[in-house]
Amino acid sequence: MRHSTNPWQSYRQVATKTAPPGQLVLMLFDGALRFLDRAMVGFDLDDPLDSNLAINNNILKAQEIIRELNMSLNLDKGGEFAVTMRRLYNYYDLQLSQSNLRKDAEGVKLVIRLLTVIRDAWAEMLAGGGSRVVDQRAELQLQAA
Repeated sequence: MRHSTNPWQSYRQVATKTAPPGQLVLMLFDGALRFLDRAMVGFDLDDPLDSNLAINNNILKAQEIIRELNMSLNLDKGGEFAVTMRRLYNYYDLQLSQSNLRKDAEGVKLVIRLLTVIRDAWAEMLAGGGSRVVDQRAELQLQAA
């Protein structure tokens, strides 16, 4: 009996298992943003059940990723950067919880905007821009929040 597998799912499994740690973090950012984009679609659905399910399920998945990123921080070795990121992740989590509870898109929009800045800085750092870019953008986000 032959198993039919989704080639995209197989690719993602291999990519996840073979990616360096920095790339895995980038993949987690991308996943959280993808779920938040899906949650935003839920705000436009006419059927209340479909809307609530799309919003709730996708926000919860994004929160799981953000919490995983938060728990993976090494506060001893990461210094001020890790502390800053912990504060940001906690802030994102709170905003998403409130948005989910109130079924209000504003918190989701805010987290998408802020997380995209961190994601893009992380991608730039991986491409050779250095960790200072991530530090500076994270600090700017804290000041703006």
